[in-house]
Amino acid sequence: MNGAPVVPLFVPGDRPERFEKAASSGADAVIIDLEDAVAPERKEAARRAAVTASLALPVFVRVNAAGTPWHAEDLAALSGAALAGIILPKAEDPATLATLRALLPDEGVVVALVESARGLAGARELARAAGRLAFGSMDYAADLGCAHTREALLTARAELVLASRLGGLPAPLDGVTAAIGDEALTESDARHAAELGFGGKLLIHPRQVGPALRGFAPGEEEVAWARRVLASEGDGAVKMDGAMIDAPVRMRAERILARAGG
Repeated sequence: MNGAPVVPLFVPGDRPERFEKAASSGADAVIIDLEDAVAPERKEAARRAAVTASLALPVFVRVNAAGTPWHAEDLAALSGAALAGIILPKAEDPATLATLRALLPDEGVVVALVESARGLAGARELARAAGRLAFGSMDYAADLGCAHTREALLTARAELVLASRLGGLPAPLDGVTAAIGDEALTESDARHAAELGFGGKLLIHPRQVGPALRGFAPGEEEVAWARRVLASEGDGAVKMDGAMIDAPVRMRAERILARAGG
């Protein structure tokens, strides 16, 4: 289920001069944002920049949410564009995801960004229509009126991991860390997400790439343990360091090495 962590980086769609910098940041993909980062009067310019962007990394576009005045125009502009995927904010309706999927090449991915109580309640249905789930934690907390803390959001995060597993999807992406200058917090947030079963994290500044990757990376002791487990003999249960090693333990070891890049 979990491979190497994925850390895509948002960049405002109306700031094309930042696209190349985002692509050279060490992120796995660039997300050109047409939604929150772009003022209404700049939406059209952002669409044009997104459609014409040519970068070395995969390019995703976050469109405006369904029901907003800009959604239909976003879809019309992106139809036929050579994109790696589309991110739908405020995802709640699987039918909207299917519409977006039809705009993409065969290998394109639709990411459902869950940001509301209704979206979380329907996460398992969204997982059947999306290529991946992601968590918009700040919008979700605002919708519920709850604190934006790990404790308050634990149930929501756990549900997205479970919904992704049930839907046969890659592990979900966690939401952004707003404090772009706090590298320790970004790393800690990423580590917390990894512990819960997330497969990556959305980022909003190039400075967050390194800390996020460090947070998802297993420690040296974990990697050494995983290699010893997989080197242990036998397909059934064997004893190592006074503990029994069986199929679930080997599966955990495989996932640790996948997070470490092999």
